[in-house]
Amino acid sequence: MSDEPNRGAPDRAIGNARPEESGDPWTRLPSMVPGAASAAIPTLTSGAAPARGTTAGRVRTVTEPTAGGPVGPAGSAGPADGPSVPTGRTVAPSPLDPGATLDPHAIHRTLREKFPLTYDPLLRAWVLSRYADVATALTDARFTHGHRPGDPPCSRAHIDVDMAELRSVTERTAYVLARRIAERPQADLVADFCHWLPAGTVAAAVGVPYRDMMRLVRGRAAGALAGECGGQIAVREKALASFLGNVLADPDQVAALRDAPTGLVARAWTESLRRDPPVQIAVRRTRSEVPVSGGIIPAGASVALLVGSAGRDPERFHDPDRFDPFRGDPGQLTYGSGFCPAVLLAGLEAEYALRALFSAMPRLRLADGFRPDSTGLITRAPRSLIVRPGG
Repeated sequence: MSDEPNRGAPDRAIGNARPEESGDPWTRLPSMVPGAASAAIPTLTSGAAPARGTTAGRVRTVTEPTAGGPVGPAGSAGPADGPSVPTGRTVAPSPLDPGATLDPHAIHRTLREKFPLTYDPLLRAWVLSRYADVATALTDARFTHGHRPGDPPCSRAHIDVDMAELRSVTERTAYVLARRIAERPQADLVADFCHWLPAGTVAAAVGVPYRDMMRLVRGRAAGALAGECGGQIAVREKALASFLGNVLADPDQVAALRDAPTGLVARAWTESLRRDPPVQIAVRRTRSEVPVSGGIIPAGASVALLVGSAGRDPERFHDPDRFDPFRGDPGQLTYGSGFCPAVLLAGLEAEYALRALFSAMPRLRLADGFRPDSTGLITRAPRSLIVRPGG
């Protein structure tokens, strides 16, 4: 990808040519409209919220009986093949509650501590929020598996990927983009860098001309490189924005990562995926009954996995709200651990983004008074990262 032939092209395109994102590629949520669920209510028991690490307890949705349907335990009502829409109040907060897009963490905390298993009528799914339960649902054969890059089925689908070439085109693309904004007094790293690096890397890898990359790379070109993972470009864009926001928000992290070895950058990348995953909610379905914290999920039930909540579970991570690349208990749930071009590219893009930005702009910092502000319910990331390239 050359710097010269199309100099300034991103500048003209950023404001007007940004394509619509097609949603999350490995999460398919049910309709966000209340309606009958597809699974029966499990047996409920009354009592206090279960202690962490136990499975006994009651489901946290309080309902009132509805006409024409049998009344189940704890006042639940509905036909034998599924619960009716609750007509009373819901004790547990919903990840879709007003305000959740700006700050979901308080809702996640309440769910983890008091309602580890609850039925959400808006999601039309049972909700899991604790790390142990979410991690299990993403890997256990008792749950159907969506397409999460790096999981075993994904790993077996990819062959003949030239790692040296991927590293080369990622590095080249990052440096070209960084040089384009180095002389500006102010820039938005989301619009001017994060949006272009994942797409530009794939374009360069498959030989798509730079001027055509946004028209082609999210379809044919992406599929040529990564197959079913081609749609991960939008997720990688969000993950990169959160990563740069986490690093630049703390001057100590900037100093630690400016010339950091690859291993430390990889740890910082993992830490950002834990603290601020680009995919906040994933959906799976149970193949059989599954005991979890708070009760038993019935067979054939839709289950919403709060990946964003799991990453901040204090039972799994010490001081979970803090971004700490040096933490002794690392981990993330966005990607599986197997081989996948989308996963590899995401890590390479994080590494070379830092190296290119700090190389082209040694004094790079956030603009005065600006702090990254993440938004989104299903996927989540900062909408902008306003920086001063010259310090």
